[in-house]
Order: sequence, then structure tokens, then C-alpha cells
Amino acid sequence: MELDTEKLQEMKQHYEEGTELTDDELDLVADVTIDCIRSILACFGEEHSAIDEYEGDEGELILDATGGNLNILIGRHGRNLEAVQTLVASLVSRKLGFRYPIVVDIEGYKSARKEKVRSIAYGAASRAKQQHRPMNLPVMNAYERRIAHLALADDPELTTYSEGVEPNRHVVVAPVA
Repeated sequence: MELDTEKLQEMKQHYEEGTELTDDELDLVADVTIDCIRSILACFGEEHSAIDEYEGDEGELILDATGGNLNILIGRHGRNLEAVQTLVASLVSRKLGFRYPIVVDIEGYKSARKEKVRSIAYGAASRAKQQHRPMNLPVMNAYERRIAHLALADDPELTTYSEGVEPNRHVVVAPVA
């Protein structure tokens, strides 16, 4: 995909100034990202997968690849998907000249995991309030820990913090003293 460097510079300037990107600029970001994802999928013989795009809650671009045999790209506990996410984000930022928030999902794995993490956080919050003691959530990656922190951020009766050393960090949900 050939990119217009003048257009990219203008888009980078808009983004860095905090100006909302135009629909055409967002389409360009999506096209570059989809091109990168398709290249990776082709390495696994998956050339006919659908890639749905939509905007996330925090303005990020979410791309969800579906169809075909994509489980290998998710991997155990989503670890392969984390690597794909890192690779795609790096490729896209290199092509664009700036880092735009992109989330790569496969078969809705991250969406389902997000709901599961929220459910775990709410359950721990309930137990922490009832038992008046801190509750440890399972070990999670940084993205999942952030979801847990955000899920409970508006509860004035609780505080959350992360403990441990990567890759064994977890969230602690504690009642406010």
C-alpha cells in the first residue's frame, strides 16, 4: 500500500495537537492496520478471514478478525494474540509515523475476556466489602489489569492496586479503611 507522505504528516500533526482525525484519516489508519493484519493472516494460510472494524470506548480503533482457523493466533491465555497486537501496533506506527491506539482482536476473544475480567473484579469487590479484607485477583497481563482497575474505579468504598513482578502481577481489591 503506497502512502502519501504529505497526508501522513498532516494526519500526524492533527493527532499530536489533539484534533480529532477526519473520517478519511481514520479510514487510512484502518486501511493500513487491516493491510498489516492481512499480511500476518496470510502467513498462516488465512486469506479469506473477515476483519470488522469499530471504535472502542476510549477512541481506539478495534479490528476483529473472524472466520477460518484462527485459534493459533489467540494461543494459550491470549499470549499469541498479545504478540500479534504488539507486532501490528509496531508496524502501523512505523508506517503512519505516529502511534495511534489500535486493538487487534481475533474471534472476539478480547471482548469476551474483557467481560470476564470485569465479572471477576466485581465478584472480588463484593467479597472484599463483605469480608472487610483485600482480595487478590488472578495473575493478569497489563491490559487486563487496567480493565479491572477501571471497572472498580468509581466505587468509593474500594481501592485497587497491582502487586507482584511481571509476568506474575495481579490486582488487589481492598476496602477503603
